[in-house]
Amino acid sequence: QVIKCKAAVLWELKKPFSIEEVEVAPPKAYEVRIKVVATGVCRSDDHAINGSLVTPLPAIIGHEAAGIVESIGEGVTTVKPGDKVIPLFVPQCGKCSVCKHPEGNFCLKNSQGICTSVILLSHTLMCLCVALTSMTKPQGTLMDGTSRFTCRGKPIYHFIGTSTFTQYTVVDEMSVAKIDADSPLEKVCLIGCGFSTGYGSAVKVAKVTQGSTCAVFGLGGVGLSVIIGCKAAGAARIIAVDINKDKFVKAKEVGATECINPRDYEKPIQEVLKEMSGGGVDFSFEVIGRFDTMMAALLCCHEAYGVSVIVGIASSAENLPMNPMLLLTGRTWKGAVFGGFKSKDSVPKLVADFMAKKFPLDPLITHVLPFEKINEGFDLLRSGK
Repeated sequence: QVIKCKAAVLWELKKPFSIEEVEVAPPKAYEVRIKVVATGVCRSDDHAINGSLVTPLPAIIGHEAAGIVESIGEGVTTVKPGDKVIPLFVPQCGKCSVCKHPEGNFCLKNSQGICTSVILLSHTLMCLCVALTSMTKPQGTLMDGTSRFTCRGKPIYHFIGTSTFTQYTVVDEMSVAKIDADSPLEKVCLIGCGFSTGYGSAVKVAKVTQGSTCAVFGLGGVGLSVIIGCKAAGAARIIAVDINKDKFVKAKEVGATECINPRDYEKPIQEVLKEMSGGGVDFSFEVIGRFDTMMAALLCCHEAYGVSVIVGIASSAENLPMNPMLLLTGRTWKGAVFGGFKSKDSVPKLVADFMAKKFPLDPLITHVLPFEKINEGFDLLRSGK
């Protein structure tokens, strides 16, 4: 049956969410309807609000969540009603060439334009991998090309196959993972995006090594998760970089050995980091989404063997010029979505690792708000709090 519930609808760009009553249709074949219990506030959602990440409107945004399966459509086998689950903004069909590749995670069935309106234009190295029209023009629907949401008699678009700023959502089966029945949903929801993206960038994409030196640019939730990953991988030095000194206490709590503010130096920050590390860090991570910090992160890693990972989403309006000689000497420059993790396989394992106390999530949670105060949550995000 159709469920009526509350949702935060984005009717126009750069406007607050409107808490509305929406109708959520039952799941069709190979779809899952989820009662959303907790959802995180992610910078990518804010990019959709301000228009730098293209998505059709009106829409229900949100992609970092955890919930309970309410009902399933015909043919669904991997989850059942009552299961605790995490929606996946990067699906895993298990059948395409990317899913079958041991290192790939950007499933070709991802027709919802997950961040690619930005990523394909700004991360030029990824342009060759996925060049599908559907990727650069997000449909705002489920796989069958239709929406499950209506409000005020109008269809409401989905957001990157998840749409979690609602009490109930519908996702394709390939976009949901069953997790530990005892897991606290208000914490493990962060594994749906921010934590996994940062942690995986360190342990899976960069493959940080024991005793290495790392630099992390940007100390939001994803940047802190990169630090957690670097520490878990055995890095000896983790240098945290941010212009907001209020972030330093939390960075050290999760594993940073040093924290520096670029505004405290007359030299470019990459020169400071090269001096601090005796020629360049082993691994660097840009977790902001700015071209200047992407270049600083690349330049601060050692020219002969340094690895720099782009994690932050940059503006799609420009391209980043760079001199190929910066790579010819031995540097590696790379990026990945969702920390390089194959989502359906990896999310249950990450939740199990959290339950086994292999990494913390509590330090990433700064505020817990009722759903009706979602706009205040975004105000806190934008203010750096």
